[in-house]
Amino acid sequence: MRTTLSLDDDVSVMLTRVRKQRGAKMKSVVNEALRRGLTQLLQSEKPRKQFSTGSVDLGRCRLPSLDNVAEVLAVAEGDDFR
Repeated sequence: MRTTLSLDDDVSVMLTRVRKQRGAKMKSVVNEALRRGLTQLLQSEKPRKQFSTGSVDLGRCRLPSLDNVAEVLAVAEGDDFR
């Protein structure tokens, strides 16, 4: 099959480097790279183990409301807010 590809500059540099190292034709280097990449993409991923985080009881909130951030920070830093 004959087709035209537009390659990113970094991909083109890597292909050229491999071609020069192996003394191979560009066609064979591109085909090998595509075969390896596509094989890897087509392999099914192993199912990941489900991760869960346990819950911890932190007790009741020491402030009546957390809506006022300035008040919460003042209490946390120990300043006399009122």
